[in-house]
Amino acid sequence: MSVKILHNPRCSKSRQTLELIREKGIEPLVIEYLKTPPTKQELTEILSKLGIKPRDLMRKGEAEYKENSLSDPSLSDDQLIDAMVAVPKLIERPIVLNGDKVRIGRPPESVLEIL
Repeated sequence: MSVKILHNPRCSKSRQTLELIREKGIEPLVIEYLKTPPTKQELTEILSKLGIKPRDLMRKGEAEYKENSLSDPSLSDDQLIDAMVAVPKLIERPIVLNGDKVRIGRPPESVLEIL
């Protein structure tokens, strides 16, 4: 089993999710995505596995979301993915990956079904 977590140590939900995974006896590969952001291809694959649109993975309350007018409905999925790659702070967190399965750790317990 190769579990990965896109983690932000400053986020309480991210810390809770990491703790929950470790309580299950799993030591995941921890990727601090603000320091090591996913590539466009990785983000596209995550979205595909989650079955959601890019805007559904974005943190709409971030200043960068408003400053870059990312609520504009004319923006393409490609443009939204590019924005998340350029400003990883816009990506909802944490994201847990286990093979072909992916879950967003909100609430943290939602990741249990893929462990």
